[in-house]
Amino acid sequence: MKDVWDNSQSTELLEAILDLKNPKEAKRFFRDLLTEKEIVEFSSRWKAAQLLAENTPYTQIQEKTGLSSTTVARISKWLNQGKGGYKLAISRIYHSHHTEKSPSRKRLC
Repeated sequence: MKDVWDNSQSTELLEAILDLKNPKEAKRFFRDLLTEKEIVEFSSRWKAAQLLAENTPYTQIQEKTGLSSTTVARISKWLNQGKGGYKLAISRIYHSHHTEKSPSRKRLC
């Protein structure tokens, strides 16, 4: 079954995001697309997913992110039973940060 948001408009948005070259471009794009409050909320959710992947207790995640226990629980559910997007991104960032330390890898920014 296709998700309600899985349509050509959403695909175009995702393609635009994938065409961004670095964090500076992403900041510019997302600031035009979203409100500051939405950016803070999404950033907090992303941080919560990372902390959950590290087995950080919910109470510490709530303190660090300001998210409610309900939101942390929802993120945990998506992390463990969702489409695998959080796990994929966390895995790639983990891999990127560990290979970045090698002298032959340079960060693009």
